[in-house]
Amino acid sequence: MSETGGVREVKSAARTVELLELLAARGDRPARLQELADELGVPRSSMYALLQTLISRGWVRTDVTGSLYGTGIRALLTGTSYLDSDPRVRVVRPYLDEASEALGETIHLGRLDGWDVAYLATRESHEYLRTISRVGRRLPAHVGALGKALLAERDDTELPEGPYEAATPHTHTGRAALAADLAGVRARGYSIDREEGVLGIVGFGFALRYEAGAPAPDAISCSVPVARLTAEHEERIVAVMREIRAKIEATAPAAGGAVRWR
Repeated sequence: MSETGGVREVKSAARTVELLELLAARGDRPARLQELADELGVPRSSMYALLQTLISRGWVRTDVTGSLYGTGIRALLTGTSYLDSDPRVRVVRPYLDEASEALGETIHLGRLDGWDVAYLATRESHEYLRTISRVGRRLPAHVGALGKALLAERDDTELPEGPYEAATPHTHTGRAALAADLAGVRARGYSIDREEGVLGIVGFGFALRYEAGAPAPDAISCSVPVARLTAEHEERIVAVMREIRAKIEATAPAAGGAVRWR
């Protein structure tokens, strides 16, 4: 049994979380009982009992045949509670609207979660819709503008060794190449993702520094199709997003007397 912070981990609780994370990672691909049992290395009977418990509480759902399993509505309600309880997300949302109206492009708010970025809010362009950026989606930090803006806030020694997964032929898959890109982000003040995460899409990412001396936990970005990206439009995107960042940093609360979540 492993330990976390000096406290012994509860095996049944850990298994429940692992199951929910596995179902979430599958997205729209429901799983069968044996698949889940094999993936988590638990007996089929134990997995069945756990699934039935979670189904009864709304955390897992099953199809009419009772043979396919996916995440339940309670997972959505809990995720929504996370967003509603975060004061910074509430502050940033109106500024995402402002950026979207000014630029007519897709605007994101993301938060670093380990080596991934979790999308916390999105304003989609009316001319270009991508489900890849939906709220709650997690993507590797090295493939997009949001992630690179946040990785540049940290020391390169924290980067995993690699090789990294390639989302497109333009993705940085080596540590040296990614570190060189991050050096450019620091010098420039914002990140650029030129079709590294999605072919045909360029992104510009801006870290949000809520507190002096602390690495930015969040970032905003603007995504635009290559076909619409002229030099003049790129210049305007950078100018508008810099202004939006300044407004957010001047408005969003520092930790102060609020709860400091780890």
